[in-house]
Amino acid sequence: MKILVAIKQVPARDSQLKIASSGKWIEDDDLAYEINEPDAYALEAGLQLKEKHGGEVVVVCFGPSRAAQTIREALAKGADRALHIESDAPGEFDPLAAGKLLAAAMKSESPDLVLTGIQSDDLGYGQTGPIVAELMGLPHATLIMEIEKSDGGIRVKRELEDGWFQHVDMPLPALLTIQSGISKLRYATLMGIKKAKSKEVKSLAPGDLGGGAAASLQVQRVYLPERAKQTQLLEGSPKEAAAKLVEKLKFEARVI
Repeated sequence: MKILVAIKQVPARDSQLKIASSGKWIEDDDLAYEINEPDAYALEAGLQLKEKHGGEVVVVCFGPSRAAQTIREALAKGADRALHIESDAPGEFDPLAAGKLLAAAMKSESPDLVLTGIQSDDLGYGQTGPIVAELMGLPHATLIMEIEKSDGGIRVKRELEDGWFQHVDMPLPALLTIQSGISKLRYATLMGIKKAKSKEVKSLAPGDLGGGAAASLQVQRVYLPERAKQTQLLEGSPKEAAAKLVEKLKFEARVI
């Protein structure tokens, strides 16, 4: 069973973010980076399937040269090899353009299963998985909590709203986007770190995958949320004022 896992390198969750002088992105010179948390759970799901059913896990990463560190961490945890689509400006690619690159790289691998995180911690579009699936012509499901291999394919458990779940039988090959927190993440062992140094990392350029076209989405401005204070006096009896307050908290402030 060949499992491809899409991973992304993002700023560490405890980073202090500052707006760059251009006003179009964050200042990233002094940031620490790590694997996107939802992708870490996708990797864990792929490694667990490999341990149960055999095969190999291949990580696919679209990012700058510094993403090599994150790729090596994935290899140290147990992935067998990696594809690195290297670009110094991955932010210039919108979700569709990035999805086309990932799909082109993945098609050559003829995978049985493709796993991605539900979304990225930095941009949070939540579109990469479904876009790649459509471009590759694969059936797909999102918000996956469990994966079981069956004779005819796989059976997955999807998280719905209000504590509801959905079980879906799917054929292979397929693509799944994995929900965060579905399992306990493993740490890389010392032996795994040593083995990662000798595992294959194939570098690819966007131009090699037909990614020379400019992105159709451009960031015009990045800014911090603006803070403002506003006072409203609610007229009427205490009962009427309380009802109005609850309505505003529910539909305007959206805090209850």
